[in-house]
Amino acid sequence: MTDRIFDTGTDDIAVEIADGVMTITLNRPDRRNAMSTPMMEGLVAALADAETASDVGALVLTGAGGAFCAGGDVKGMAAAGGEGGGSPLQYDARVHNQRRSQRDTSGKLYEMPKPTIAAIPGAAAGAGLSLALACDLRYASPNAIMTTAFARVGFSGDYGGTWFMSRLIGSAKARELYFLSDRVDMDQALSLGLVNGVFEAESLMDEVDAIARRLANGPTVAYRYMKENLNRAVHGDMGECLDMEAAHHIHTGQTDDHKEAAQAFVDKREPVFHGR
Repeated sequence: MTDRIFDTGTDDIAVEIADGVMTITLNRPDRRNAMSTPMMEGLVAALADAETASDVGALVLTGAGGAFCAGGDVKGMAAAGGEGGGSPLQYDARVHNQRRSQRDTSGKLYEMPKPTIAAIPGAAAGAGLSLALACDLRYASPNAIMTTAFARVGFSGDYGGTWFMSRLIGSAKARELYFLSDRVDMDQALSLGLVNGVFEAESLMDEVDAIARRLANGPTVAYRYMKENLNRAVHGDMGECLDMEAAHHIHTGQTDDHKEAAQAFVDKREPVFHGR
C-alpha cells in the first residue's frame, strides 16, 4: 500500500513511497525511458527528497515498459542537429548545467546516506547505465542488456559511468566496454560484477522490493556510516579509512538500534530497528 506520492510535475517520471521504500520509475516507455529535461528535473527533486525524508529508508530506481533507461534521447538530439542544438545557452553555461545535473543525480545516488538499488528490467544504455552503476546494488531480469553506447553516437560518456564502472570491474574491462560499446547480457554482467543478481522478469520487482524493504527496516544509522565507509574505501587512503571506521564504529555503538540488536541476540530473536 502506497504511503505517499511524490509529485514531480511531469508524467516522464513517477515516484511513490511505501513501507520505507521510495520507488522512482522512469516513465517514457515509447522511448525506452530515454532522458528528457522534465524527467531529469523530477529525478533531481525526488532524490533530494529521499536524502532527508524520514519515511524513506531505501530507494529503488527502475524503468517502465520493460526497459530501464536508454540514456540520452538521441532521436531528439538528431532532430535538433546534435546535442544542445538550438540551445540559447553559451558553452560554459551548458557545461555548468551538465555538471549540476550529474552531481544531483548519479552523484546523489552514490553519496546519499541510504541504500540505493537499480531494478533493471531491460535495456540500460549510455547515461541510463551510468545511473544504474551509481546505485549501491543492481538486480536485473534475464532480458536486460547493458551497453555504454557512447562510442556509437560520438560521445565520450557522462553521468559518472566511467568512474563507477572502472571501480566495479577494473580499468581494462571498463575501457573495452567503453571503446567498443558492445552489448553485455546478464550472464556476462553477473560474471563481471556489474549486477548483484538476476531474477525472472515477472518476479524482478517483487524480489527487489523485498530487498529494499529489508534495508528500509534495518539499522539505518549504521547503514549511513557503513555506506560512507564503503565509499571512502574505493578511493581513500588506508589509514584514513581505518580512522573513519573507528569513529563510525564507536558512534553507531551508542545507538538504540545497536543496543536493541545486542539484546535481541541474547534473546535469540530478530531485532526491531527504529533508526536511532
